[in-house]
Amino acid sequence: MVKIAVTGKGGVGKTTFSGTIARLLARDGYDVLAIDADSDMNLASSLGIAEPPLPLTNYKEMIDERAGEAGGMFKYNPKVDDITDKYGVTGPDGVKMLVMGTVERGGSGCMCPASSFLRALLRHVVLKDSSALIMDMEAGIEHLGRGTTRGIDLMIIVVEPGMRSIETASRIKDLASGIGIEHLAAVVNKGTSSDIKPKLAELGITVLGEIPFSAELMNADFEGKAPLDSGLENIAPFIEIKGRMLEMIEGFKDEEPKDEN
Repeated sequence: MVKIAVTGKGGVGKTTFSGTIARLLARDGYDVLAIDADSDMNLASSLGIAEPPLPLTNYKEMIDERAGEAGGMFKYNPKVDDITDKYGVTGPDGVKMLVMGTVERGGSGCMCPASSFLRALLRHVVLKDSSALIMDMEAGIEHLGRGTTRGIDLMIIVVEPGMRSIETASRIKDLASGIGIEHLAAVVNKGTSSDIKPKLAELGITVLGEIPFSAELMNADFEGKAPLDSGLENIAPFIEIKGRMLEMIEGFKDEEPKDEN
């Protein structure tokens, strides 16, 4: 199973990218689960889903029952194998979707039933042999502090022309290595990679491709439509990035497995 997390600073277009890649993978025959892990929860529109499921964190009693323990403790590995069928929806191209919701917490790294439950979901959710998990993460880097992306095969950082985006990518890389995420790549959105690519190379981050600025994409966003449902003529950049992404992940299989103990 391929597990991909998409992140980046706010406003770079990571949700549009996540939804489009998820549907393209589904059209290739993958069994795709898309998880909205962004507190703004906008992934549904980029997938073409009019009525998204309720956030999992709304089901407090269910989470407490499965992840909670007496005395305020929590189970590290709660039951999650039935969550997709019970609490998700299926959208265009057969993409399944879950919404994680926001974990109320006093600080980064919250160790509470909801946080434990969501992390277990990402570790253990299993689909078919030919399957893919796409996670649209919240903007910035706080999710890395909570460790909700452990077990991800590839983290894709969406960047746009500008040093703020590069600085965010640098912080993401530093924090990702601290929780065992070794494979990162970038996608340049709303511009060309000629100026950004050398800076990302200095950080050791491979650029999978670029998505030029598109008025069609912007209009689709304003109208709340999925790019693949809005008559977008040029989806070639997304298709090329998807191909390079899969090639990169395939190459990971030749690496020596790490001892997780």
